[in-house]
Amino acid sequence: MVSIPGRLRCAMAQLNLVVGDVDGNTSRIVAAASQARDRLGADVVLFPELAVSGYPPEDLLFHSGMRTQVSRSLERIRSETRGITLIVGYPEYDGALIFNSAIVIRDGVVIANHRKACLPNYRVFDEKRYFTAGDLPTVIEVNGVKAGVLVCEDLWEAGPAARAHAVGAEVLLVINASPYEADKQVQREQNVARQRSAENAIPIVFLNLVGGQDELVFDGNSFVMNAAGEVTMRAPAFTEGMYTVDLQVEVEVEVEAGSGAGAGAGSMRRAVHPAPGTIVPLQTLEESVYGALVQGTRDYVDKHKFPGVVMGLSGGVDSALTLCIAVDALGAKRVHSVAMPSRYTSQMSKDDAALQAQWLGVKHSEISIEGMFEVTLGALKEEFAGRPADTAEENIQSRCRGVLLMGISNKTGKMLLTTGNKSEMAVGYATLYGDMAGGFAPIKDCSKLLVYRLVKWRNAQSRAIPARVIERPPSAELRADQKDTDSLPPYEILDPILEAFIEEDLSVEQIAARGFDKAIVGRILALVKRNEYKRRQAPPGIRVSSRAFGRDWRYPITSGYKSSR
Repeated sequence: MVSIPGRLRCAMAQLNLVVGDVDGNTSRIVAAASQARDRLGADVVLFPELAVSGYPPEDLLFHSGMRTQVSRSLERIRSETRGITLIVGYPEYDGALIFNSAIVIRDGVVIANHRKACLPNYRVFDEKRYFTAGDLPTVIEVNGVKAGVLVCEDLWEAGPAARAHAVGAEVLLVINASPYEADKQVQREQNVARQRSAENAIPIVFLNLVGGQDELVFDGNSFVMNAAGEVTMRAPAFTEGMYTVDLQVEVEVEVEAGSGAGAGAGSMRRAVHPAPGTIVPLQTLEESVYGALVQGTRDYVDKHKFPGVVMGLSGGVDSALTLCIAVDALGAKRVHSVAMPSRYTSQMSKDDAALQAQWLGVKHSEISIEGMFEVTLGALKEEFAGRPADTAEENIQSRCRGVLLMGISNKTGKMLLTTGNKSEMAVGYATLYGDMAGGFAPIKDCSKLLVYRLVKWRNAQSRAIPARVIERPPSAELRADQKDTDSLPPYEILDPILEAFIEEDLSVEQIAARGFDKAIVGRILALVKRNEYKRRQAPPGIRVSSRAFGRDWRYPITSGYKSSR
């Protein structure tokens, strides 16, 4: 028995790329390939799904200019990279068809091209709008190792991996743009990669994109799994970097003894084993969600080249969390908080807002809306005559604040962050052109209960939010002695009902069967449906759940549907 070891060093370029910036993305690809070759000694380097165009490019794919730029990018990659094999995601144009493809290049030569076979068309994915599916396996050979090339969803279904293995793949190299949601990494590793590994008995190298793109955040968390379904390496979440794995090739040759024509003949067995690497621990739910919110906010602001952000700071828990996210994403010098008290604002709210701003080191202003409110009520005096005070007066206060914040935003160029949470957005507990005004909503997909979990986690990292902000009953402070529970059930009841409807698509009866009062469930679901028109006008925000308002929520504004039937 003779054992012949070999090695294939694979680099994973976990990069934060920019949708539509083909030239900039190409420069990063070329630079990373050189780094992988010269500093890391890699034989092959993987780049994320659609790295050339950025992911998701959406209708940019239909522009003729995108086609031209992608072609120019591939020529540049071919001409400027030598001595290493590259696997690069890109949109492939073939006449009228577009494919989500991975091109394999070495020394200026295209040695293979894999067309993504499984096109996701659910939740945030809309790939069948753009792409045609491929149908052939792709296996390349590098340093004597046969590697199957897959693109993202190809791993989530059994067929592509099996077909690659059937034609000789000894390892799967998978490039991804897999967006973040809570507990997604566990699903990738335990439910998907482990299943493919078990079915084919070969290791998997899983590279994922990192960075924010509008509502989506890509968390990285690239990993390597051996043929036994064990993670042998995991890269950090929300962190760019170049990460390597050595794939050890063991070839065992059994030589037969004897003489004659058949002497020396024997059997050969091959196996590929990933060398052990650094396994970064999985994050807790609070840590990963908070990391996604910071990443998404930073990239939205920076990729749009805003100098910073401005936001209202009320002394409540939602704006307190938003301020922490903004400071952690951008640094205190780029954040401006504004308190805008009215006759209903408690001294505690003003004090706590000022204290948090001081703790975090941000510029803080206090501008009363009382004068604006009085003038507006005076202008509307005749129109409101004979009618009792109600939500109209409450919404005027919110809109006064929106005017002030948008004025500061326009004058300084800083983007306005809104501070509403998912629970409020679901039932319409927000004011159009008031507290909904702004350019980006960091906690838009965080339920109120999740907000409380996040502020407690953030406070455990360092002093950030006064305890009273967390402990006091939540209130919009738009009328005397107002509490959220005046209009809504307690969040311990409201949030599970909303999750069951929004994320599980359950009916009134199905939700009530979980122990909730049927009348309350019916009222809450009616509010969700009635306020779709507001959500259509809300700014984008970061998706952290399995179903967020935005890309993966397409509910009709006008509908006679009764969810109880």
